[in-house]
Order: sequence, then C-alpha cells, then structure tokens
Amino acid sequence: MMLRIPATIHPKYWFKLNINNPNLWLYSILSKLPQPKSYIGKIMFVAFLGTHVPLLTLLIYFLLSNSFSFETTVRVLVIALLATLIGTGLTLYALTQLLAPVILTYLAQRSYINHKKLPNLPTQYTDEAGTLMKNTVQTLEKLDQVIDYLTNYDDLTGLPNRVLFKDYLQQALLRAQTQNHLVAVICLDVNNFKEINNALGIAVGDQFIKTVAEQLSSSVTSPNMLCRLGSDKFAIALADLTTSEEVVPFCQQLLTQLAQPITLNGNQLPILATLGIAIYPLDSQSVEQLLQNSNTAIDEAKQRSQSNYQFYSSEMNAQLQERLGLENQLRHALARNEFQLYYQPRVDVQSRKIVGVEALIRWQNPQLGFVSPVKFIPIAEANGLIIPIGEWVLRTACQQNRLWQEAGLPPLKVAVNLSACQLAQTNLIEMVSSILEETHLKAVDLELEVTESLLMENVQQSIHVLQQLHERGISLALDDFGTGYSSLNYLRHFPIDTLKIDRSFIRDVVDNPHDSAVTNAIIALAKSLHLNITAEGVETQAQFNYIQEHGCNEVQGYYFSPPITAVALTELLKKDESLSQCAMV
Repeated sequence: MMLRIPATIHPKYWFKLNINNPNLWLYSILSKLPQPKSYIGKIMFVAFLGTHVPLLTLLIYFLLSNSFSFETTVRVLVIALLATLIGTGLTLYALTQLLAPVILTYLAQRSYINHKKLPNLPTQYTDEAGTLMKNTVQTLEKLDQVIDYLTNYDDLTGLPNRVLFKDYLQQALLRAQTQNHLVAVICLDVNNFKEINNALGIAVGDQFIKTVAEQLSSSVTSPNMLCRLGSDKFAIALADLTTSEEVVPFCQQLLTQLAQPITLNGNQLPILATLGIAIYPLDSQSVEQLLQNSNTAIDEAKQRSQSNYQFYSSEMNAQLQERLGLENQLRHALARNEFQLYYQPRVDVQSRKIVGVEALIRWQNPQLGFVSPVKFIPIAEANGLIIPIGEWVLRTACQQNRLWQEAGLPPLKVAVNLSACQLAQTNLIEMVSSILEETHLKAVDLELEVTESLLMENVQQSIHVLQQLHERGISLALDDFGTGYSSLNYLRHFPIDTLKIDRSFIRDVVDNPHDSAVTNAIIALAKSLHLNITAEGVETQAQFNYIQEHGCNEVQGYYFSPPITAVALTELLKKDESLSQCAMV
C-alpha cells in the first residue's frame, strides 16, 4: 500500500511505503531516517517535538505581535522555555518507564533465542502491555516444550531418543563412578521389522513398532531408561547394578514377554528380538563406546538364534576389527584378480567316473594370505559384493567347462552356488542366459545349487525363479538338504533335479543310527520324487560303501578328490578318460 506522505516531511525523505499495516506508517517513516536508530530514540524524538510545539507557537506569536514590551516578551519566553524543558524531561522519563514492558519483552525474546533462557516477566497485568508480556511468557514456554520434545523424544513412540538417552547415560555413569556401581547398556534389534514393513505396509509397521515400544516400556521402570535409537533399534540403560549377573534375569524376562505375537489387522506378528549387552566399566567407560560394544554383541547374538541375548567381550571387538579389515580388502579383490576357482569332482557311484564338478571360490590376498570362504562369503553377502563376485564365478566356471569340452574331454556338468542376494536379483535369468551365450556353453552343462533355507526365505519367488531357469534347460540342485526348514511340503513344488545330502549326516552315517536314519529317509524321499541323489563329504571307504549300498547316484568328497585347480582337474579328467578307454578295450 502506498501512503500519502505529510507535506511537512522534507522532500529528501519522500518515498513510497510498502507496509502491510497502515498503523505503521509513522514508524516506517522514522525507520528510514538516519537518526535516531533505536526504538526508544524514536519515541523520545516524537515526544520532544510534541512537547516543544507550544513553545514554538508562543515564540512565533510574540515575534509577530507588538503588544508586549521586549522585557515582558523575554520574561514570558524564559518562563515558557523552563516550563517546557521541565515538562519534556518529565514526559520523556514517564515514556521511558512506560516502554519498559516492551523493552523487557524484546530482551526476553533475545535471551531465549541466544541462550535458550525462559523469560521471567510479570503476568498479572491486564492491559495491552501486560497481555504482551503474559503471552510472550506462555508462547516461549510452549515453544520450549515443543523444541525439547522434538530434540529429545521419538515422534512415533514418544520414547526418549538417542540425544536424551546419551545425556541420561552420562549422568548414570558419573553416579555409578562415585557409588562404585555398574551400568548395563542393552541394545535391542527387532529383526523382522523390515519384513513386516515391506509385506504389510508402513502403517502396520509403525503400529508394530509402537506396540513393541509399549511392551518394552512396561518392563523398564525408573531409574532405568528406555529409548528408541532408530527404526528397528531400541536401547535400555540399567543403572545402579552391583553385579553384571543381575542383567540376565531381566533379559530373559524381556525375551519371554516379547515372545508373545502381536495381532494387527488380523495378522499374528511375532517379535524376533536380539539383545546385545555392554557393562560399565568392564567393557568401556565411554557412552559412545558402550553403545558400539552393545551393537557388536547383537551381531554375535544374531549368529546364534533369532531371539537371544549376548554379552560383549574383547574377543568380539577383535573379530569386528578383523571383519572390517576383510571387508576393506574384499572390495578390491575382484579388480586385483585375487580370486581363483577350485573344482571338486562329483563321481558316479556305479562307474566311478567324474560326471560333474562343483566350482568353489578361493581368495588369496597379498596381505592376508589365504582367506577361507567361511569368513569372506558372509561379508560379501552382507555388503552386496556377492553380486559381482557371483557373476564372476559363474562366468569363469562356464568358460572353463567350455575349454574342457574343446579339449576333447567328456562332457560334464559344472555346478555353481547361488546366494540369497543373487536369487533375489531381478535380472538373474537374463544374466545367466547372457553368460551361457557369451561362453558358448549349453544350458544342460550348467547346474545351479541353492540351499534349502535360502529357498524357504521366499517360497513363491523361489519357485518362480527356479522354474524360469529350469525351462531354459539348466539343472538345479538343492544343497545341504536336511539342515534347514522342514520343507517337505514345498519340495515337490520346486523344479529340482538333484538332492544333495549334507556332509553333517554323512560324517557319522556308519556309526550313528540317527544320522543313518536321516540319510536313509532323504534317499527314500529323493527316489520317490525321481531326483538324482548326491552325497557330500564322503571321505572314507566305509562311507562310500554305505552310500553305494543305499542307492545314492553320486558322491562328492575327499575320498575321491579335494577341491583342486582347473589345471589339476584337467589332468584328472584326462586320466579318468584314459582309464575309461582302457576298460572298454
């Protein structure tokens, strides 16, 4: 809005005003003047002009009038000037005092912004200035509460967040130090939250976490604290402990309580929780390190079972450091050509000829030396490196099989293991088909191995992917059968060609009635489904005789050959072929 500027203002200060409230026109004009700068100065300037208007009027009157003598004029003007000065001083003093509520309110707001200090203003007055102070106090108190909540509490569950938990834990550690007590930091992971979130939606996932938080809250009472660290992670501080053993019954009770499934939208949802425990001052005297150590303990607990608790130890930390070192080296292993494939023969039980090989990856690192697949494969699966590594294994194995065929050796199947990450790849079918085309290897000469537990992670998806691979002529083997889920109901739906009996059953199959019973049952099941049967881990003549007598088709193990290089296997294949030709003669 453009306001009309009074003609009394000097043209030097004429300008257009764009203000939202027309009541601010005078304030806006004064703000444009070089002086005075402060708000009080502006008030005093206006008051000074206002109180001097009568004096100026009287002066002009006496100057224009000839009715009074000079002495009278001077006397009157002096008296008027003194009266004006006294009145101006009193007026300015009174205005200064009356402006105190506004100034104090301004200073209170600045103090809160700069120092987060709540105002101490009077709230008993009822006029405009009193209402301003009262509203300012109430507004800043509410604002402080909101900021405190957003800073220190989780919005979904209402629990303290990491910031408040760390402050509380620091105070608990200081108290424990003076009282010679212990403090337990327990981190809790809800292992199946992501699966629930993905399967049933974010809304159900949020409600699931809120329900878990409510159950935990009922078990954690003062002076202890429960907080939510992240989407599926909670933390508990148990203060004023005298021994670390006091944590055990608490964790056991907590896991028992969480073992009861939650019903949401008609779905029975289990709570799969894992606890990691770090003790102050045994494991660390630092808040951050205690949290880190309890998370390390969670990783150890997860390797044991879905719902479990585990105390931190220095050995765990050493294992973690080793894992981090392995992971760092693993990221560059493929580019540095540090991987090599070894091949273990699969031998026909009747003819004792090599009919297939399983490709097994080996890693030789310049700094670490030979690294066992047991160590680096889980790391590669966890960080996604198994995808490029698995593709390299498949391509290399197919190329080698093609080279054996071009060398005139008898055809055989090369078996390659698929990981969970690979089976979940959207382009798995295209990738396998592309490598077969690239290496000129027939689909019938490739076998892909999957484990029983892997298939059961997502049954429908597994069936869909395996059917597409099977339709392209690729053989499929179910590895480590009998060690995972009870999947007999699903086994007939999987397009499997070969069932591989896990080495854990073959090890004592001759002497252990339990292992022999399981092995016999697996063989009978495979025969009824018309599947090829391969026994893994055959190392002795007695084991081979047992497997042969009970109708296994193939064996794989150190009894015939350990995993060997492609060059060594080439010689073995040539020898196998020579023996076969001699037998024919």
